[in-house]
Amino acid sequence: MADKKMDYSKIKDKVGKYKSILKNTHNYRTDWSEGLKTMIVDNLNKIIKKTKLSAYVDIKDDIENLEVVNLSLGTEVSGIAERLPGNKSKRPFIKSNGALIFQQLFNGKVMIMIMYPFIEGYGQPKPPMTLEILRPEELKPVHILRYTETFLKEVIEWEDFDDDVPEKMGMNPIGFSGLQQELEE
Repeated sequence: MADKKMDYSKIKDKVGKYKSILKNTHNYRTDWSEGLKTMIVDNLNKIIKKTKLSAYVDIKDDIENLEVVNLSLGTEVSGIAERLPGNKSKRPFIKSNGALIFQQLFNGKVMIMIMYPFIEGYGQPKPPMTLEILRPEELKPVHILRYTETFLKEVIEWEDFDDDVPEKMGMNPIGFSGLQQELEE
């Protein structure tokens, strides 16, 4: 008798939405494996070839439905080395040159991120920058080109970071703000 007074309509709406989201996750995962991953890889390789960018495409697919496609600028000896005590040997610091990452999320959507360059043993790596999270059908070749441009812009800024340090760090060196004001007037 008390059941007649209960209103299940809001819960029914949520159940419908929940089922729809689970179906989307299944469809997004299918989209990734049946074409999206290949499209990403092909377009990144085309960018490398057309621009002569020193990079490679790396696929991490050891966990099904959480796969990753990276446009990696690789690693190298940084040019910075630690002199070891007691002898003339040096231990070079390795530099990771950064990567553009297309990562399949748990719900089948794709997260696009930038991993900044970093030098091991030299400060803390800059946290990754999330560019966007998209449904598979939203990711087109033109977007991959745009993300690559953004990635290279960020890597260039990281590599040449001294040009804008006062502005980026929110500080002005002593006397700089006065000089800047004079120049603006």
